[in-house]
Amino acid sequence: MNNFEHKHHAHCESGVMSSMLRHHGLNISEPMVFGLSNALNFAYIPFVKIGGMPLIAYRSMPKSIIKNIRKNLKIKMKLETFSSKKAGQDRLDQLLDEGKIVGAQSSVYWLDYFPKEIRFHFNAHNLLIYAREGDEYLISDPVFDKSVRCNKESLSKARFAKGVMAPKGLLYYPISVPKKIDLKPIVAKNIKKISKSMLKTPVPIAGLRGMRYLAKSILKLESKEKKYAKLFLGHIVRMQEEIGTGGAGFRFMYASFLQEASELFDHDEILAEASKLMLEVGDEWRDFALMIAKSIRSKESIDYKAISDKLMDISENESKVYKKMLEFKADV
Repeated sequence: MNNFEHKHHAHCESGVMSSMLRHHGLNISEPMVFGLSNALNFAYIPFVKIGGMPLIAYRSMPKSIIKNIRKNLKIKMKLETFSSKKAGQDRLDQLLDEGKIVGAQSSVYWLDYFPKEIRFHFNAHNLLIYAREGDEYLISDPVFDKSVRCNKESLSKARFAKGVMAPKGLLYYPISVPKKIDLKPIVAKNIKKISKSMLKTPVPIAGLRGMRYLAKSILKLESKEKKYAKLFLGHIVRMQEEIGTGGAGFRFMYASFLQEASELFDHDEILAEASKLMLEVGDEWRDFALMIAKSIRSKESIDYKAISDKLMDISENESKVYKKMLEFKADV
């Protein structure tokens, strides 16, 4: 068995990549992986449905962290999908027999080590498989404190679940990882890139424009049936706080990235200030979720304008973070 060491992380995809790179000698924190993969985002897409409700995303699409960190750090990686469970199973066993650690996309619902009460149909959960013993696989799931085990049948069902974002047995692993990388120019480039994409997105469904679009949609709920309105608001909270790390969690993680970036550039004051502002925005996202949750439970009528205004305020305050980041001038 290889000498893999499990580590608990905040989010599955960035956590898997951090653990995988660390195992291969490149010690990069999860926030640094998240920041360097341009994963922070926002999207409100009414025409794409999750459980009958519009898609609301607080980060880039699944697999984008894997692909972007590979591209930005010039890591050679292999990503494989399979047309059948048997082919996927055989390939996983082969890779493990070769001593490799392997990332995999899965559905939370079928993973037997998740408590039944928190399983749901989400097909973009990432985990790391580092060994097998008989019909059990030893798994480093970043959102668990300790490594776990999963039986062969459950893991196979999870890897080949059907539906939105079906994993198709996805496996991924590095072929070549550089031992040392000059992070400064990559950090500087990505800070500018994410700021511009959030501030100046050309489409109304993404970035800060997407937040304002959702705020206006909340205001329109007043004319909808109350049952639907409550379901819609509940969906916002679920997409924010239960799917992955959530809106606030991703902002906190990016704040940590900005703090690390500040230290990388000799404690740069602009990046340190941007980190502080992003932490405050994270707190506001948490307050927003709490505000909605209280409104849904209350017997009083829902104040849709107050909820909409709160989101508008968040979009304005988050814009200040990106404007501050654009003030950063790297000497690299």
